[in-house]
Amino acid sequence: MSELPLRAQLASVLGRSAAGLSRATGRGDGSVIGGRVALKVAPDLLGELSRGRRLALVSATNGKTTTTRLIAQALREFGGVATNEYGANMPTGHITALSSDKSAVNGVLEVDEKYLPQVIEATQPAFVVLMNLSRDQMDRASEINLLAKKWRTALGKTNTHVIANADDPLVAWAGLGAPNATWVSAGQRWKEDSWCCPECGGHLKRDTDPYWECPECGLARPRTTWSVDNDADTLVAPDGQRIKLQLNLPGDANRANAAIAAATAAGYGIHPERTIDRLREIKSVAGRYTSVVTMGVEVRLLLSKNPAGWLESFAVLDPPRVPVILAVNAQVPDGKDTSWLWDVDYRVLRDRRVFVMGERRTDLALRLETDGVPFEVADRVDEVLGRLKSERPDITKVDVIANYTAFQQIRTAYGRVQ
Repeated sequence: MSELPLRAQLASVLGRSAAGLSRATGRGDGSVIGGRVALKVAPDLLGELSRGRRLALVSATNGKTTTTRLIAQALREFGGVATNEYGANMPTGHITALSSDKSAVNGVLEVDEKYLPQVIEATQPAFVVLMNLSRDQMDRASEINLLAKKWRTALGKTNTHVIANADDPLVAWAGLGAPNATWVSAGQRWKEDSWCCPECGGHLKRDTDPYWECPECGLARPRTTWSVDNDADTLVAPDGQRIKLQLNLPGDANRANAAIAAATAAGYGIHPERTIDRLREIKSVAGRYTSVVTMGVEVRLLLSKNPAGWLESFAVLDPPRVPVILAVNAQVPDGKDTSWLWDVDYRVLRDRRVFVMGERRTDLALRLETDGVPFEVADRVDEVLGRLKSERPDITKVDVIANYTAFQQIRTAYGRVQ
């Protein structure tokens, strides 16, 4: 990358110092405060740090952190990668990530959906990676059709290459605003936010999944060149080559993330077989999918922060004999409105032992009761394990599904497992 102007160099140094101090004093990982300090000194620093790099921006409602980690893992084939793969996904976090490795030519940045147009304009990325859009943090997030419109407008003003999930109509419509695109059939389990055409408002026709089209205006699913065969656990590349995935991350959602990552890495010149080899090395992402053993029981941690995410977590639960703990908070990072709980179908949990935890456990308990799901209330994971062990000394596994701050609290209790 090119040499930074003196003011930008000073801002970068001060930001790194603030981030290091934050880590040293145990106040956090420094990603946000480092960026804030740097921006005070050089408001245009994000653009300066991006110059001369090949950046990929990754945005979606679900899967941003995981897909960012997967793409970064693939790009390390070439050496260092500047990335915020642990989730600081606003411009302050981007500045910290880019400042931390100024020599890296390649970079992968997870970007909050609302900030994507701003970050596209500032960084002029080589690639923009889009996976899905669905309802999330309803008390403070923009309506998703408005987000899609902002994405589409921003992409129309740049020469970036879009890599996008053609199976999500909102994402496809936004991506069609870009001059260049690679389309991936990555699937869409949650469809409740995309029954209407984003172009004209007509009712979308979905006779054969994953194909969709609007009979009113003609908007239709773009032709894809990459796809996932979930039944065969296989990635299908543009030349027809079928590559076994065999990931260490569970579920269809992570197969979709891997397909998107492989398509992105191919844009950098990495063969998909090599990409998948590297992706198999990843077993967890910032605590997601991590298993820890405590009191002789394996506790697996799953993050789910909105209806689409909960649906994906239900799909990877172990057999019904394995109990599940559900934990919900409603702090600022989660969104204070928990009405989204009523959009989730919990009936799939009727045949298993269910425990509810978190600051808003009574909201969750009422929702489970309405769906006829028996539940028990608890304060902590170890309390649940103590109960279970007293009744079933042979129990070996428990799954935990939690939204963002509840997940972080549980993860911290186990030493912030990776």
